[in-house]
Amino acid sequence: MFSDELKNYDWDATTAAINAKTAADVERALSRERRDINDFMALISPAAASYLERMAALSRQLTQKRFGKVISLYIPMYITNSCTNSCVYCGFNRHNQFARVVLTPEQIKAECEAIRRLGPFENLLLVTGENPRVAGVEYLEKALEVCRPYFSNLSIEVMPLKAEDYERLTHSGLNGVVCFQETYNRDKYKTYHPAGMKSNFEWRVNGFDRMGQAGVHKIGMGVLIGLEDWRTDVTMMARHLLYLRKHYWRTRYSVNFPRMRPAEGGYQPNVVMSDRELAQLTFAFRIFDPDVDISVSTRERPDFRDNIATLGATSMSAGSKTDPGGYCTYPQSLEQFAVSDERTPAEVAASIRAHGYEAVWKDWDKCFDI
Repeated sequence: MFSDELKNYDWDATTAAINAKTAADVERALSRERRDINDFMALISPAAASYLERMAALSRQLTQKRFGKVISLYIPMYITNSCTNSCVYCGFNRHNQFARVVLTPEQIKAECEAIRRLGPFENLLLVTGENPRVAGVEYLEKALEVCRPYFSNLSIEVMPLKAEDYERLTHSGLNGVVCFQETYNRDKYKTYHPAGMKSNFEWRVNGFDRMGQAGVHKIGMGVLIGLEDWRTDVTMMARHLLYLRKHYWRTRYSVNFPRMRPAEGGYQPNVVMSDRELAQLTFAFRIFDPDVDISVSTRERPDFRDNIATLGATSMSAGSKTDPGGYCTYPQSLEQFAVSDERTPAEVAASIRAHGYEAVWKDWDKCFDI
């Protein structure tokens, strides 16, 4: 399990190694055909800040070579905000006083139909809070079965499950799983997740192994930018990705770097990442791993998303509602976080085309599940 390998990497030593990188290290990383973790650390280091134009050009070149000039569009559907966790930064924190929503199969069906009216989406991400009593495997299984006739590609972002439960859900149409480790800082993890299922660091970080063991087609991973030093966190995530590629090489992978947005409870980030730093990270990850899908959510502003779509990103959400039933059933329920890009899916697609790229609504078909 990755939690055992993670013990080999000291947080403070990793931070020091990143900050010690020099311009010569950056030059070496940019000149190499294959990059290792030390090259990645150089590319995200402060020393690389003056190399953004070169990094952007290389990132664009590698992205177009591997993916072409396309951006895959997806949309999230939040089906419950019931949660047993006490994550200090999240609007779904169990201590926040508001009415909890758990969509019924009929309401999920209505949400599917409302999303289809927004655009020809085929990539759907089902999102829940973490409450196994009301949103356990049986509930997720039924939700996938309801959504399957409407969408070709179904992913979930839910509580970490057992390997056999992930495998079970693949028979109900599950193609991918997204999970955010939030932070790889084991010593500080409990500070942000003081109670609930999510407070178990090992169970969460080893969830990716269980996804791989279950043969999940695509695994999405990420850290929440704003909790700990972002450079160290993403280096740990890059190490995690290398580990997963080695052990579960048949699986596809995606990464996401969400910056904290306002949420119920008023938690303020410890670390603020600038637009230039987020661009640097995106370029660095593309140069480090030309095959990984890099996703950008509606947390980011329209102008940033438009620009990064031509420089390294390969997928993005559009028309997102982060409240359960937000598309038609409960349009006023509590959001998990506030979105920044409020354009309609049609407007997002039009902007992608205006930049010379193609908006792809479908990149997977249910016939591949046979």
